[in-house]
Amino acid sequence: MIAFLSGVLAESSASSCVVDVNGVGYEVLIPVSTFEKLPHPGEKVKLLIHMQVREDAITLFGFYSSEEKQLFCKLIEVSGVGGKLALNVLSTMPAGNFSTAIASGDVKAISRISGIGKRTAERLIVELKGKLDLAGGSDGAPALPSNEAVNDAALALEQLGFKRDAINKTLNVLVSEIPLEEQTSEKLLRAAIMKLKF
Repeated sequence: MIAFLSGVLAESSASSCVVDVNGVGYEVLIPVSTFEKLPHPGEKVKLLIHMQVREDAITLFGFYSSEEKQLFCKLIEVSGVGGKLALNVLSTMPAGNFSTAIASGDVKAISRISGIGKRTAERLIVELKGKLDLAGGSDGAPALPSNEAVNDAALALEQLGFKRDAINKTLNVLVSEIPLEEQTSEKLLRAAIMKLKF
């Protein structure tokens, strides 16, 4: 089994990359969170790998951090969750925030992830509660409070193209500045955009 790949980044996109290891190009499927941390093509890169072997294909999934890989492996153990859906989870929500949502039973936040409906979200909570030790943003991004308005604002900011680390840092500052009763998703979104642009 391949545990990691270390080589030169040949090319990359938001969903995959090619790592040149001594003249052999390995195609690796990645989450957006890993894509954001990749170097420029032609530079050295190291990715942690989960190798999935099936009768018709061998697929490599790559991760920048051990927390991402750990969460991915936990997710694909859940009935009905395949590799691509697990990548969607990592691409939508930082590992620490997802762990917090599972721990607090936040069905709404989890069901906003592409490909996950209410039933799948409930199944994830039942099967993963108590099994994840990722809260606190150990994937490099500070965790956000488990709050519907904050989660809505974070997702909207990601869709606008802002980087996840910057989004989390900015929203954490705003949550400490704005009184709880005034923390609507619209107010947080407007304030965050102003901070992120300047």
